[in-house]
Amino acid sequence: MKPSSKLVWAVVAAWLVLQALFIAIAVWMPDGANRNAVGNLFFCLLPLLVNGVLLSNATTANWRKNAFWMLLALGSSIWLAGQFIWTYLAVYQHQGPPNTFSAEVLFFLHTVPMIAALTLQPHKRHVESSAKFGQVDFALIACWWIYLYAFLVLPWQYAVVDHKLYLQSYAIISAFENLIFIGGATMLAVQATGRWRWIYASLVGSRTVYVVGLVFFKIFLTSPNTSRIRIESLPLIYCFLFLGIAGVCTYGDALEKEEGEAPNLEPPSAIQAAGESLWASRLARGALLSLPLIEFWCIKTRHVPEAVHSFRMMITLGAVLPLGFLAFLRHELMDAERLRLLRASQESLDNLKRLQTQFVQSEKLASIGQLVSGVAHEINNPLTAILGYSDLLAEDPTVDSRARSLAEKIREQARRTKTLVNNLLSFARQAPSESRSLLDINTIVNTAVQFRRVDLRGKNIHIDVQTSTNIPEVRADANQLLQVFCNIINNAVDAMNEVGGGTLTVRTLFEKGNAVIILSDTGKGIRDPQLVFDPFYTTKPVGQGTGLGLSICYGLVHDQGGKIACQNRLEGGATFRVELPAVSTLFSQRIGAPVSQPKPAKLA
Repeated sequence: MKPSSKLVWAVVAAWLVLQALFIAIAVWMPDGANRNAVGNLFFCLLPLLVNGVLLSNATTANWRKNAFWMLLALGSSIWLAGQFIWTYLAVYQHQGPPNTFSAEVLFFLHTVPMIAALTLQPHKRHVESSAKFGQVDFALIACWWIYLYAFLVLPWQYAVVDHKLYLQSYAIISAFENLIFIGGATMLAVQATGRWRWIYASLVGSRTVYVVGLVFFKIFLTSPNTSRIRIESLPLIYCFLFLGIAGVCTYGDALEKEEGEAPNLEPPSAIQAAGESLWASRLARGALLSLPLIEFWCIKTRHVPEAVHSFRMMITLGAVLPLGFLAFLRHELMDAERLRLLRASQESLDNLKRLQTQFVQSEKLASIGQLVSGVAHEINNPLTAILGYSDLLAEDPTVDSRARSLAEKIREQARRTKTLVNNLLSFARQAPSESRSLLDINTIVNTAVQFRRVDLRGKNIHIDVQTSTNIPEVRADANQLLQVFCNIINNAVDAMNEVGGGTLTVRTLFEKGNAVIILSDTGKGIRDPQLVFDPFYTTKPVGQGTGLGLSICYGLVHDQGGKIACQNRLEGGATFRVELPAVSTLFSQRIGAPVSQPKPAKLA
């Protein structure tokens, strides 16, 4: 998708007008203080206009793209700072800049943020990571270029003052810096498509004309005239023209919907993150390795004055500390990022295994439920007849006492069998469910606890109920919830009986829109918590349990839209956690009415 032709042509036309105005002033305005002031103010205005265009694009939701435009604007601002100092000396101090202009380092450094902007490669889809890597990378790049400038240029400014060598060194290092920028922008322009290709191409054009003008101005121009208003300064105007076009290419469009760019749906991985930061790691190693190489060259090269040689050696030794610190800092940050991604991958793997276990559990319950429902229905038909005939036989006055006693035993065993059949039907989810209604979960819990109150008298077992008063109601079947809590409480009591007593703590609370019930006992725990909800799994002796109780609880809780989980406690015992979706009090039948909650009680 190409940028808007009208907008680009409007910018080009505006720049042509500025160019014509600049040429007219350079040709017809007489040389003097006024012309010098106009020229310097003109070059202060240009980067301000360009910064406005560049920063207008730093409004996306992608920090890489925002950082790209802000770094380009930072480069323009650094150049503006150098131009402001130049203007202050020329206009307000009425003196030309000295032969070795100290603030000229700003004109050199203004390309460094632009190089850092290219390294972000904003046209690509990245694994989003913290921006701290980009900050360290920028600091590393800036320190290295500052070192090169200090090594090549500053000796001829402070150690041995030589204006000619100073200008040549400045031109060489600046040309080298900008050629690296041009090479990087060209490579990205070849790789990119759509508007990003236009952006990188504009940056290539901007730096190309800047290098041409710099080399011509610093090396071939020998005129003592320091005024900015002259034909030789036209490359600077074209430099800002191309930089402004780069910003205009995306003005009004944050590039969030780049044509042909598909969303990145792949999860982040340590390999992807490592691949993205490979260039930065190489840059860190290259920067560190360059120091001893440059120092070795400095030692072998003795054609420079001794003062320059000593100055360069001190600069190199001084650069080892900041560059080494930044390089090691980046490696530390990268190691921390890899560990974070490794933990995230491990958590994802654990969640996947847990999901697979739940899926297998659901499939197992569904298949066994279909089998059980058929068998239960077949048993239920003759069982109904047995119950009917045993009732008739037990109530027949003509039957003797011995036959009546046998009939009552048959009826009792038949009813026990019918209870087991009903449990099987409930497990298979074939039994009819009562109508659901809004329930106070604290009332249900206390009712289930009361069912065991009489049985626990005289035993060393206590039940501690701790209820919260801010739990919304739940929409569920009261009988099914009672069955769930009674079953869990019975299992806990049986487990504590085996160890001679203990305490069962029942807590209710409200978390993330769910009513949560936590039942923790001090028994011996569960041998295999991951199997506790499997049908027919039991640790009780033969004849004391069928292994269907917790499987039925699992099905009932999920039928109410909730979750149930189990785990062993570190200090001993087991904990069951039941979560039920709570109904907002705005939709409760008791709007505005306070929820009546029983006081916490310790039952013996």
